[in-house]
Amino acid sequence: MSQEAVEQFRQETRAWLEENCPESMRTPVPDMESQSWGGRDAHFQTDDQKAWFERMRDKKWFAPTWPEQYGGGGLSAAEGQVLKEELKRINARPAHINLGIWMAGPAILEFGTEEQKQQFLPPIARGEIRWCQGYSEPGAGSDLAGLQTKAVRDGDDFIINGSKIWTSYADESDYIYCLVRSNSDAPKREGISFIVFDMQTEGVSTKPIELTNGDAHFCQTFFDNVRVPVANVIGEIDKGWTVAKRVLELERAMMSDIEESASRHEDNPATLAKEYVGVNSDGKVADPILRDRIAQHLMNAEAFELTMDRTADEFAHKDPLAGLAMMVAKYQGTEEDKTKYQLIMDILGSQGLGWEGEQFSDDELRMSKQHLLTYAHTIAGGTSEVQLNIIAKRVLGLPD
Repeated sequence: MSQEAVEQFRQETRAWLEENCPESMRTPVPDMESQSWGGRDAHFQTDDQKAWFERMRDKKWFAPTWPEQYGGGGLSAAEGQVLKEELKRINARPAHINLGIWMAGPAILEFGTEEQKQQFLPPIARGEIRWCQGYSEPGAGSDLAGLQTKAVRDGDDFIINGSKIWTSYADESDYIYCLVRSNSDAPKREGISFIVFDMQTEGVSTKPIELTNGDAHFCQTFFDNVRVPVANVIGEIDKGWTVAKRVLELERAMMSDIEESASRHEDNPATLAKEYVGVNSDGKVADPILRDRIAQHLMNAEAFELTMDRTADEFAHKDPLAGLAMMVAKYQGTEEDKTKYQLIMDILGSQGLGWEGEQFSDDELRMSKQHLLTYAHTIAGGTSEVQLNIIAKRVLGLPD
């Protein structure tokens, strides 16, 4: 694609976004629950949010670089990057977020049959199906390959029994993509299948888990003789570990992107420090140690954002090193977000200790709980400690 064509697309995209993205959708998202998740029971907090969802859906920009025959926008990698940059330029909220678009869809696009692509991808691209991920288990968290949820073949179906843990929004999701042990006699990383099925299937149940910050979007998910067609296996039966690894790369990319977006749009330590700590005669944050910590955070955030832009381009062009870079990005992004909110808690002082009460503002209470949530992000998608081990072995090539 010529540079002239890319620039023309940029101008067209910029004009479309200026006309169609409501002003209220160009502000920070208060929390994940305020996002538009779509699905069978899609709900919206405001008319503007609904309009933004529908306009981006009709433009086919929920999945802008997917092929048009599967409901995507058919954009090139270069055009997709331009769209991302233009959305970032106006600080646009995501019109729709969904694990189907981030993870399940790309896995089906890469490993699925033509029938599976036609069945699942267009509804995902229209935001009609909300997905959750069935990976971790009570006895197999970081040791994902140790999973024990069993799928026993019965004619054209699998009968699935077991449970999953930390299944984000399982109680509100329509479909699950799930790892099951379909061959108990195979070596640890073999005999695993990647299968998708409706959360309304008989025998599926969920139980929300309350977190330290008061949220309860994680669930334990139970499977009791759940009958799922063998045709719902994505990729080869017993060879699901290959699909699972690819999805983990996509998950790290997703989490890195979330952390990048959070560092760009949300609570600004410099602004907060001027409000809570005060400024000196030069208009700078009065505490020199805090100034240094804020400067370090801002430099790290800028470096991370630039690195993510480069890595996203490499990922779109299927650079083999992009997946390895995402491992580093997931670790760095979540750890830096934790550092940022610890800095904010130090800036807020006693006002950062609130859980409830009229003496705390809504923003102070939100930031206090967000601080706790950043610790969960260093666990989700692979703990920081596990990520460091993977980076040491697969990226740096260090011995065991």
